Amino acid sequence: MSDKNEKTEKNERLSVFKTYKLYVGGKFPRSESGRVYEVTDAKGKWLANAPQSSRKDARDAVVAARKAFGAWSGATAYNRGQILYRIAEMLEGRRDQYVREVAEAEGLSKSRAAAQVDAVIDRWVWYAGWTDKIAQVVGGGNPVAGPFFNLSSPEPTGVVAVLAPQESSFLGLVSVVAPVVATGNTAVVIASEKAPLPALSLGEVLATSDLPGGVVNILSGRTAEIAAPLAAHQDVNAIDLAGADEVLAKELEIAAADNLKRVLRPQPVDDWAAAPGTDRMTAFLETKTVWHPTGSLGASGSAY
Repeated sequence: MSDKNEKTEKNERLSVFKTYKLYVGGKFPRSESGRVYEVTDAKGKWLANAPQSSRKDARDAVVAARKAFGAWSGATAYNRGQILYRIAEMLEGRRDQYVREVAEAEGLSKSRAAAQVDAVIDRWVWYAGWTDKIAQVVGGGNPVAGPFFNLSSPEPTGVVAVLAPQESSFLGLVSVVAPVVATGNTAVVIASEKAPLPALSLGEVLATSDLPGGVVNILSGRTAEIAAPLAAHQDVNAIDLAGADEVLAKELEIAAADNLKRVLRPQPVDDWAAAPGTDRMTAFLETKTVWHPTGSLGASGSAY
Protein backbone atom coordinates (compact mmCIF):
# COMPACT_ATOMS: atom_id res chain seq x y z
CA MET A 1 0.00 0.00 0.00
CA SER A 2 1.38 3.41 -0.90
CA ASP A 3 2.05 6.22 1.58
CA LYS A 4 -0.71 8.20 -0.11
CA ASN A 5 -3.31 5.52 0.62
CA GLU A 6 -2.15 5.21 4.23
CA LYS A 7 -2.57 8.95 4.75
CA THR A 8 -6.05 8.82 3.22
CA GLU A 9 -7.12 6.06 5.63
CA LYS A 10 -5.83 8.01 8.60
CA ASN A 11 -7.68 11.14 7.52
CA GLU A 12 -10.94 9.20 7.16
CA ARG A 13 -11.08 8.32 10.87
CA LEU A 14 -14.25 9.58 12.51
CA SER A 15 -13.98 11.39 15.84
CA VAL A 16 -15.75 9.86 18.84
CA PHE A 17 -18.19 12.45 20.10
CA LYS A 18 -18.68 12.62 23.83
CA THR A 19 -22.11 11.74 25.19
CA TYR A 20 -22.85 13.99 28.17
CA LYS A 21 -25.00 12.47 30.89
CA LEU A 22 -26.39 13.45 34.27
CA TYR A 23 -24.60 12.47 37.46
CA VAL A 24 -27.02 11.05 40.02
CA GLY A 25 -26.28 8.68 42.88
CA GLY A 26 -22.76 8.04 41.62
CA LYS A 27 -24.04 6.89 38.23
CA PHE A 28 -24.44 8.49 34.81
CA PRO A 29 -28.05 8.20 33.66
CA ARG A 30 -29.67 9.91 30.72
CA SER A 31 -32.72 12.00 31.51
CA GLU A 32 -35.65 9.67 32.17
CA SER A 33 -37.65 11.72 29.64
CA GLY A 34 -35.11 11.05 26.90
CA ARG A 35 -34.96 14.76 26.09
CA VAL A 36 -31.81 16.64 25.13
CA TYR A 37 -31.09 20.22 24.12
CA GLU A 38 -28.39 21.76 22.00
CA VAL A 39 -25.46 23.47 23.70
CA THR A 40 -23.54 26.02 21.63
CA ASP A 41 -20.42 28.08 22.19
CA ALA A 42 -20.27 31.87 22.46
CA LYS A 43 -20.40 32.15 18.64
CA GLY A 44 -23.37 29.82 18.22
CA LYS A 45 -21.38 26.79 17.11
CA TRP A 46 -22.84 23.46 18.21
CA LEU A 47 -20.83 21.74 20.95
CA ALA A 48 -22.96 18.85 22.18
CA ASN A 49 -26.42 17.69 23.17
CA ALA A 50 -26.97 17.90 26.93
CA PRO A 51 -29.61 15.95 28.85
CA GLN A 52 -32.71 17.97 29.61
CA SER A 53 -33.64 16.87 33.11
CA SER A 54 -37.24 16.33 34.15
CA ARG A 55 -39.08 16.66 37.46
CA LYS A 56 -38.54 12.94 38.03
CA ASP A 57 -34.79 13.36 37.54
CA ALA A 58 -34.92 16.03 40.24
CA ARG A 59 -36.81 13.73 42.60
CA ASP A 60 -34.38 10.87 41.93
CA ALA A 61 -31.47 13.18 42.73
CA VAL A 62 -33.07 14.14 46.06
CA VAL A 63 -33.51 10.46 46.96
CA ALA A 64 -29.84 9.83 46.17
CA ALA A 65 -28.73 12.87 48.18
CA ARG A 66 -30.81 11.85 51.21
CA LYS A 67 -29.47 8.30 51.08
CA ALA A 68 -25.90 9.60 51.08
CA PHE A 69 -26.41 12.21 53.79
CA GLY A 70 -26.06 9.95 56.85
CA ALA A 71 -22.66 8.53 55.96
CA TRP A 72 -21.28 11.79 54.57
CA SER A 73 -22.37 13.95 57.51
CA GLY A 74 -21.15 11.24 59.88
CA ALA A 75 -17.70 11.03 58.32
CA THR A 76 -14.88 12.78 60.13
CA ALA A 77 -14.13 16.29 58.96
CA TYR A 78 -10.57 15.18 58.26
CA ASN A 79 -11.81 12.44 55.93
CA ARG A 80 -14.05 14.89 54.06
CA GLY A 81 -11.01 17.13 53.62
CA GLN A 82 -8.99 14.26 52.17
CA ILE A 83 -11.73 13.54 49.62
CA LEU A 84 -12.05 17.19 48.57
CA TYR A 85 -8.29 17.34 48.12
CA ARG A 86 -8.49 14.20 45.98
CA ILE A 87 -10.99 16.01 43.74
CA ALA A 88 -8.39 18.73 43.23
CA GLU A 89 -5.78 16.09 42.36
CA MET A 90 -8.04 14.53 39.74
CA LEU A 91 -8.86 17.91 38.21
CA GLU A 92 -5.17 18.74 38.00
CA GLY A 93 -4.64 15.62 35.91
CA ARG A 94 -7.42 16.59 33.49
CA ARG A 95 -6.62 20.29 33.41
CA ASP A 96 -6.29 20.55 29.61
CA GLN A 97 -9.75 19.07 29.06
CA TYR A 98 -11.38 21.60 31.38
CA VAL A 99 -9.46 24.52 29.90
CA ARG A 100 -10.90 23.62 26.52
CA GLU A 101 -14.44 23.13 27.83
CA VAL A 102 -14.46 26.38 29.82
CA ALA A 103 -13.01 28.33 26.89
CA GLU A 104 -15.75 27.02 24.59
CA ALA A 105 -18.52 27.44 27.16
CA GLU A 106 -17.74 31.01 28.11
CA GLY A 107 -16.02 32.34 24.99
CA LEU A 108 -12.72 32.90 26.80
CA SER A 109 -9.18 32.83 25.50
CA LYS A 110 -7.14 29.79 26.41
CA SER A 111 -5.10 31.76 28.96
CA ARG A 112 -8.18 33.15 30.71
CA ALA A 113 -9.85 29.75 30.72
CA ALA A 114 -6.67 28.24 32.20
CA ALA A 115 -6.76 30.83 34.97
CA GLN A 116 -10.37 29.86 35.72
CA VAL A 117 -9.54 26.15 35.89
CA ASP A 118 -6.52 26.79 38.12
CA ALA A 119 -8.78 28.81 40.43
CA VAL A 120 -11.23 25.87 40.53
CA ILE A 121 -8.48 23.47 41.59
CA ASP A 122 -7.25 25.89 44.23
CA ARG A 123 -10.80 26.35 45.51
CA TRP A 124 -11.22 22.63 46.17
CA VAL A 125 -7.93 22.67 48.08
CA TRP A 126 -9.05 25.74 50.04
CA TYR A 127 -12.31 24.13 51.17
CA ALA A 128 -10.52 20.84 51.87
CA GLY A 129 -8.45 22.76 54.42
CA TRP A 130 -11.56 24.22 56.07
CA THR A 131 -13.42 20.96 56.72
CA ASP A 132 -11.82 20.35 60.12
CA LYS A 133 -11.47 24.02 61.08
CA ILE A 134 -14.89 25.58 60.55
CA ALA A 135 -16.17 24.06 63.81
CA GLN A 136 -13.55 26.00 65.78
CA VAL A 137 -14.61 29.24 64.07
CA VAL A 138 -18.38 28.99 64.52
CA GLY A 139 -18.56 26.72 67.59
CA GLY A 140 -17.12 26.75 71.09
CA GLY A 141 -17.86 27.06 74.79
CA ASN A 142 -20.35 29.67 75.98
CA PRO A 143 -20.03 31.43 79.37
CA VAL A 144 -23.11 30.82 81.53
CA ALA A 145 -24.09 31.82 85.06
CA GLY A 146 -24.35 28.39 86.65
CA PRO A 147 -22.58 25.08 87.24
CA PHE A 148 -22.87 24.00 83.63
CA PHE A 149 -20.81 23.50 80.50
CA ASN A 150 -22.58 25.12 77.56
CA LEU A 151 -21.11 24.02 74.22
CA SER A 152 -22.19 25.00 70.70
CA SER A 153 -21.16 22.97 67.66
CA PRO A 154 -22.15 23.23 63.97
CA GLU A 155 -24.01 20.48 62.15
CA PRO A 156 -24.93 20.19 58.45
CA THR A 157 -28.43 21.25 57.42
CA GLY A 158 -29.10 18.24 55.18
CA VAL A 159 -29.95 18.05 51.47
CA VAL A 160 -29.23 21.34 49.69
CA ALA A 161 -30.50 22.26 46.23
CA VAL A 162 -27.98 24.47 44.43
CA LEU A 163 -28.71 26.60 41.37
CA ALA A 164 -25.26 27.13 39.88
CA PRO A 165 -24.39 30.57 38.49
CA GLN A 166 -25.41 31.00 34.87
CA GLU A 167 -22.41 32.99 33.63
CA SER A 168 -19.54 31.23 35.44
CA SER A 169 -19.99 27.65 34.27
CA PHE A 170 -17.13 26.07 36.24
CA LEU A 171 -15.53 28.39 38.82
CA GLY A 172 -18.91 29.73 39.90
CA LEU A 173 -20.30 26.21 40.05
CA VAL A 174 -17.52 24.90 42.29
CA SER A 175 -17.64 28.04 44.43
CA VAL A 176 -21.24 27.25 45.42
CA VAL A 177 -20.99 23.44 45.57
CA ALA A 178 -17.71 22.94 47.48
CA PRO A 179 -18.78 24.80 50.66
CA VAL A 180 -22.02 22.80 50.79
CA VAL A 181 -20.30 19.41 50.79
CA ALA A 182 -17.28 20.54 52.81
CA THR A 183 -19.54 21.07 55.81
CA GLY A 184 -21.22 17.66 55.54
CA ASN A 185 -24.31 18.46 53.47
CA THR A 186 -25.27 16.65 50.28
CA ALA A 187 -26.20 18.54 47.13
CA VAL A 188 -28.52 18.46 44.13
CA VAL A 189 -26.97 20.84 41.62
CA ILE A 190 -28.59 22.45 38.58
CA ALA A 191 -25.82 23.33 36.13
CA SER A 192 -25.72 26.55 34.12
CA GLU A 193 -28.50 26.25 31.56
CA LYS A 194 -26.58 27.68 28.62
CA ALA A 195 -23.17 26.23 29.53
CA PRO A 196 -23.66 22.91 31.36
CA LEU A 197 -20.80 20.88 29.85
CA PRO A 198 -18.03 21.68 32.39
CA ALA A 199 -20.44 20.79 35.19
CA LEU A 200 -21.42 17.48 33.60
CA SER A 201 -17.76 16.64 33.07
CA LEU A 202 -17.13 17.39 36.74
CA GLY A 203 -19.28 14.37 37.54
CA GLU A 204 -16.65 12.16 35.91
CA VAL A 205 -14.03 13.54 38.31
CA LEU A 206 -16.28 13.19 41.35
CA ALA A 207 -16.99 9.57 40.46
CA THR A 208 -13.28 8.72 40.61
CA SER A 209 -12.27 10.82 43.59
CA ASP A 210 -13.55 8.72 46.54
CA LEU A 211 -16.60 10.99 46.95
CA PRO A 212 -19.48 8.65 47.88
CA GLY A 213 -22.23 8.39 45.29
CA GLY A 214 -25.12 10.74 45.98
CA VAL A 215 -23.14 13.39 47.86
CA VAL A 216 -23.16 15.58 44.73
CA ASN A 217 -25.78 15.07 42.04
CA ILE A 218 -25.60 17.14 38.84
CA LEU A 219 -28.57 17.92 36.60
CA SER A 220 -28.70 19.90 33.37
CA GLY A 221 -31.62 21.43 31.53
CA ARG A 222 -34.04 24.31 31.96
CA THR A 223 -33.24 25.90 35.30
CA ALA A 224 -36.78 27.05 36.10
CA GLU A 225 -38.26 23.65 35.21
CA ILE A 226 -35.92 21.69 37.48
CA ALA A 227 -35.75 24.22 40.31
CA ALA A 228 -39.50 24.40 40.91
CA PRO A 229 -39.93 20.80 42.17
CA LEU A 230 -36.74 21.09 44.23
CA ALA A 231 -37.92 24.26 45.97
CA ALA A 232 -41.22 22.59 46.84
CA HIS A 233 -39.72 19.20 47.75
CA GLN A 234 -40.41 18.26 51.37
CA ASP A 235 -37.11 16.37 51.71
CA VAL A 236 -34.92 19.27 50.59
CA ASN A 237 -33.69 21.23 53.61
CA ALA A 238 -32.14 24.28 51.95
CA ILE A 239 -31.71 25.98 48.60
CA ASP A 240 -29.03 28.25 47.15
CA LEU A 241 -30.52 30.57 44.52
CA ALA A 242 -27.19 31.76 43.07
CA GLY A 243 -28.23 30.97 39.50
CA ALA A 244 -31.77 32.37 39.61
CA ASP A 245 -32.88 35.72 38.23
CA GLU A 246 -34.97 38.06 40.37
CA VAL A 247 -38.35 36.74 39.22
CA LEU A 248 -37.47 33.05 39.54
CA ALA A 249 -35.78 33.61 42.89
CA LYS A 250 -38.95 35.13 44.32
CA GLU A 251 -41.08 32.22 43.07
CA LEU A 252 -38.69 29.63 44.49
CA GLU A 253 -38.42 31.41 47.83
CA ILE A 254 -42.20 31.30 48.21
CA ALA A 255 -42.26 27.58 47.36
CA ALA A 256 -39.39 26.91 49.78
CA ALA A 257 -41.32 28.43 52.68
CA ASP A 258 -43.69 25.46 52.74
CA ASN A 259 -41.28 23.34 54.77
CA LEU A 260 -39.20 26.22 56.17
CA LYS A 261 -36.18 25.62 53.96
CA ARG A 262 -33.09 27.69 54.53
CA VAL A 263 -32.79 30.01 51.54
CA LEU A 264 -29.63 31.71 50.35
CA ARG A 265 -30.77 34.55 48.10
CA PRO A 266 -28.87 35.51 44.94
CA GLN A 267 -25.93 37.76 45.71
CA PRO A 268 -24.02 39.80 43.12
CA VAL A 269 -20.49 38.46 42.65
CA ASP A 270 -18.06 40.63 40.70
CA ASP A 271 -15.25 38.10 40.65
CA TRP A 272 -15.71 34.43 41.48
CA ALA A 273 -11.92 34.11 41.75
CA ALA A 274 -11.85 36.41 44.80
CA ALA A 275 -11.33 34.88 48.26
CA PRO A 276 -14.70 33.35 49.16
CA GLY A 277 -14.62 33.66 52.94
CA THR A 278 -16.72 31.43 55.18
CA ASP A 279 -20.22 32.79 54.45
CA ARG A 280 -21.26 30.00 52.10
CA MET A 281 -20.15 27.35 54.59
CA THR A 282 -22.03 28.87 57.52
CA ALA A 283 -25.14 29.45 55.39
CA PHE A 284 -25.98 25.75 55.52
CA LEU A 285 -24.92 24.88 59.06
CA GLU A 286 -27.19 24.48 62.07
CA THR A 287 -25.91 25.16 65.59
CA LYS A 288 -26.43 22.50 68.25
CA THR A 289 -26.04 23.66 71.85
CA VAL A 290 -25.50 21.16 74.66
CA TRP A 291 -25.76 21.82 78.41
CA HIS A 292 -23.90 19.58 80.83
CA PRO A 293 -23.59 19.86 84.63
CA THR A 294 -20.07 20.44 85.84
CA GLY A 295 -20.09 18.48 89.12
CA SER A 296 -18.43 19.44 92.40
CA LEU A 297 -14.93 18.71 93.70
CA GLY A 298 -14.61 18.22 97.46
CA ALA A 299 -16.01 20.17 100.38
CA SER A 300 -14.85 23.53 98.98
CA GLY A 301 -17.60 23.39 96.39
CA SER A 302 -15.28 24.14 93.51
CA ALA A 303 -16.27 22.77 90.17
CA TYR A 304 -14.68 21.69 86.92
